[in-house]
Amino acid sequence: MYVNLSDRFMKLSEISKVGIVGAGTMGQGIAISCALANFETILFDVNRDALTAGLNQIQKSLEQSVNKGKLSQQDCDRALTRISLVENISALHANLIIEAVVENLKVKQTLFAQLEKVNDGKAILATNTSSIPVTQIAASLQNPSQCIGLHFFNPAHLMKLVEVISGSQTNPELILLMKDFAKALGKTPVEVKDSPGFIVNRVARHFYVESLKVLEDKVTSFDAIDNLMRSAGFRMGPFELMDLIGMDVNYAVTTSVYEGFDKAHKFKPSDIQYQKIKEGNLGKKSGKGFYDYSKK
Repeated sequence: MYVNLSDRFMKLSEISKVGIVGAGTMGQGIAISCALANFETILFDVNRDALTAGLNQIQKSLEQSVNKGKLSQQDCDRALTRISLVENISALHANLIIEAVVENLKVKQTLFAQLEKVNDGKAILATNTSSIPVTQIAASLQNPSQCIGLHFFNPAHLMKLVEVISGSQTNPELILLMKDFAKALGKTPVEVKDSPGFIVNRVARHFYVESLKVLEDKVTSFDAIDNLMRSAGFRMGPFELMDLIGMDVNYAVTTSVYEGFDKAHKFKPSDIQYQKIKEGNLGKKSGKGFYDYSKK
């Protein structure tokens, strides 16, 4: 078993480097949050093109905040200097590593096992999983007590909530440390016990699943449902939100929760959404989902 920092757990002040795995939308948002909070931030992705594109999008997002008067140019420039890229996982050395990769248990287990070896068991390994139990992800590690869930919400640099999820073997001190870390990012941490979908995604499944069921039953159109939900006070309708999140990501979370609860019918994924994925209509990121963004 690995022993961290000479038999004592690290303090928030000892977290100087934060590694982010995955340069997609979530990874970008988490990287921005860390850099703005004065943490040296290292971004890694197995796809070099995605890594470059991710950094470009981070710069655009920060510049948008400057243009809206929400961030000073000086703070924007300083944040960008704190973000560096690594193209090889063997170079990803950090005190805390947050993964924001595909919602797949095997992928996350393999990744964390690699990172544990690369960092000699000294790094905190945090998963941004939306629905997979942390205990399962940590099962491949020599020291599962170093693994925890830090679930950010999209867009991660703007949304305040972070679910801090403990696995069955997560060190209790790590839970307190990660709550302090989330607060250092300006977030609101909520401690959550390990369970498929945790709190938000478990409750939110019905926002999507029932809306898709209404569409399947041909009660009305998807845009009519969105209009109705917005008129009822929701900022976005369920189909707009699925397009924003990504059809593949949303479907993967629903599938994970469905399987996690022994295929309870109330969580059953929709064939409509599955067909969209087969057609490559993943939402905003592909240019088309339920709505067409190609001309916007």
